Amino acid sequence: MSQVIRITKEFTFEMSHVLPGYDGPCRNVHGHSYRLFVTVAGIPVNNALNPKNGMVMDFSDMKKIVMNEILGIFDHAVAIPGDMDREKTETLKKMFGNTIVVDYQPTCENLVTDFAMRIKNQLPADVKLYSLKLYETATSFAEWFSSDNE
Repeated sequence: MSQVIRITKEFTFEMSHVLPGYDGPCRNVHGHSYRLFVTVAGIPVNNALNPKNGMVMDFSDMKKIVMNEILGIFDHAVAIPGDMDREKTETLKKMFGNTIVVDYQPTCENLVTDFAMRIKNQLPADVKLYSLKLYETATSFAEWFSSDNE
C-alpha cells in the first residue's frame, strides 16, 4: 500500500531586515528570531535493502538542503532590497557585514516565497515541497503552499 506522507522539520535563525518605503517602524533596520517549518510530501521507501526504508526523506538530508540554501545565507544577516539607495546599501554593508541584497522587498511573505524556490529545486525527484511556514514573530507568520502555486 503506497500512501503519500508529509514530514516537517523546524528550523530557527536570526535575521535583520529593512523595509524601505514602509509606512511604519519596520522601515528601519530591525531583527527577528525566525522559525521556518519545511514540509515535504512523498511515498516512503519500501525496500528493506535501502537504508532509507520507511522514509519519505531523511531529516538529515532535509537539514543539509535548508542549511545550504537558507540558513547558511540568511542566518545572522541583514536582508535589504536591491533597489535601495546605493549610499544606504553601502553604509549597511559596512555596518553589518553580512548583508544580503535581494531582488524584492524582504517581507515575511516575499522571504517565504524565495525560500520555497530555493528548497524545491534541491529536493530529490520523488519528494515534493508541500509547504513552508515562516514565523517572523511568535504570533505572525506567512505560509507558502505548492497547491496554491502550481
